[in-house]
Amino acid sequence: MILLSTPVNIYYVTGRVFSGYVCLTDDNQSLLFVQRPLDVETNDHIIPIRKVEDIPGLLAERGIDLPSSLALELDALTYNEVLRIRKAFSVQELENASLIMRRRRMIKTETEIEQLRISADIHMEVYREVPRLFRKGMRDIDFQIEIEHLMRKKGSIGLFRTFGSNMDIYMGNLLSGDNAALGSPFDFALGGGGVHPSLPIGASGELIKEGTSISVDMAGNYTAYLSDMTRVFSYGMLPDIAYKAHALSLEMHSRFKKEVKAGTSCAEIYNWTLAMAEKAGLQDYFMGANQKAKFVGHGVGLEINELPVLMARSKDFLEENMTIAYEPKFVIPKVGAVGIENTYLIKKEIVENLTSLDEEIQNLI
Repeated sequence: MILLSTPVNIYYVTGRVFSGYVCLTDDNQSLLFVQRPLDVETNDHIIPIRKVEDIPGLLAERGIDLPSSLALELDALTYNEVLRIRKAFSVQELENASLIMRRRRMIKTETEIEQLRISADIHMEVYREVPRLFRKGMRDIDFQIEIEHLMRKKGSIGLFRTFGSNMDIYMGNLLSGDNAALGSPFDFALGGGGVHPSLPIGASGELIKEGTSISVDMAGNYTAYLSDMTRVFSYGMLPDIAYKAHALSLEMHSRFKKEVKAGTSCAEIYNWTLAMAEKAGLQDYFMGANQKAKFVGHGVGLEINELPVLMARSKDFLEENMTIAYEPKFVIPKVGAVGIENTYLIKKEIVENLTSLDEEIQNLI
């Protein structure tokens, strides 16, 4: 038996968010135990409760035996919540439903893919308008706010869902100049200092200087399903090494589109991407400066950082209808971040680029 209580998994199973629990029984029943909202419409499968302790008795009334083991979202629940549920169900053996659900959500249905396409299309529409939002003398945070404003006007839901307790972010990440080289406590590809110690990631409030890059990695959250895309702009011309590194990122994407398909090893993608950076002599700038990310891509869906992860120690293989964000990037000292990110749909023999927007560095002046 699986008992779900996090918004992302409740939405995945039911298409709505409520406070309470979804119980997935061993005989494939799905029961919704709702605490809030109080005015929810009830039926045989939607049952109002006051507390989790009500659930075992309600299951018994329906002739459902209590399980000997229970799967809970152990990556998300507090220790006290786990103890309380374990006591209510009188079970000792627990499984991790967080991993079960994350693996189940890796393969997307046609409905999910359609929602992701909608997000990706609007995502591209917003990025096409980014150059007109820039003005000389802007701070990086001012530029980001202008993009965020446009995102909301285009229908962004605002919330940027991530998995993990160390993944706080607001609507995306814009990095310019040396701020791109700053490490972050969060497990993102690139960091940034942020505007306040309480959220140390992203734009830092510094003036955008001529001769620096502006990496825009904002959320594509126009449905419940997220697209992920990074494009690079410049304030004036950049040093040759920045264009060299960016061209290599595009070459990596070209290889990804030619060679990747269902059955490709996630570790293999990471390894050949790193090897390309090393062959070009750009490994010191690859995936960060002082603090390097150990992955080059990840699944996307209801959360921005879903499974699988494209990293050296991955045991996963890509499967048809996975949606993957591939993001080989470089950080050049005194210049900033270059390299793009696209969201791809994995098919049997090919991949489809859902974010097929101009990939070159665009000069804003």
